[in-house]
Amino acid sequence: MNQSISAQRLILNLTAYFVLLFGSVFAAGVMKPELLSAMPLGGTNVLEVAGIEVDAPSIDDKFSLSGGASIDQKPTARQIALITLFLALSLGGTLLVMLPITWTYAATRREVGFRKNFVRALMVLPICATTIVLLIQNNLALAFGLAAMVAAVRFRVALQEAIDGIYIFSSICIGLAAGIGHLGIAAVMALFFCFTNVLLWRFDYGSNPIDDARLAKKRGESQLSASLSERNQSIP
Repeated sequence: MNQSISAQRLILNLTAYFVLLFGSVFAAGVMKPELLSAMPLGGTNVLEVAGIEVDAPSIDDKFSLSGGASIDQKPTARQIALITLFLALSLGGTLLVMLPITWTYAATRREVGFRKNFVRALMVLPICATTIVLLIQNNLALAFGLAAMVAAVRFRVALQEAIDGIYIFSSICIGLAAGIGHLGIAAVMALFFCFTNVLLWRFDYGSNPIDDARLAKKRGESQLSASLSERNQSIP
């Protein structure tokens, strides 16, 4: 299968997926408007969806780390159900938005090779980012605590190419958008992100002979390694 056919098939798959995704959200909003109000699309947070009022901070509390906000009522069973629905839609929505991005990465990086664990990390990373934003919200103390934990862990990832870092950044952006209730913006970003990468890959934008020679050398080494492996297996 040549590159042109693969790119065309990927474009068709992405088009069908995004039409189905946006069409499902639109249909849900038409048939059940109350369900649409619980989706993380309009910048709402979990307390606003449940209708839980929060006390405004006093003058003294404005200088405290936590802001002094407190919930003045206990959540009812309906509010708990709305909170659970909002969290499920926020976390599940990140997977739905990240899915076409991982398709795009796997297709455009197949020639040069990619790591399976990296693709899986792209899927689960926005879940962590969404949870972090939902936990922090406007709490300054938690934000400083998170920064301290990240500095202590010193999480690092060895990237093969610069584009891998861009995909990680897109995954984090989707998680942050879901956490602040703007998953719709993240879905639109994913649409442009996927189609831009596919078109750049399809037309081989920015190609140069050095990269082509390096790719050919890598292919030759892979074929040589595969042939030696088969020869060793055939020897009794």
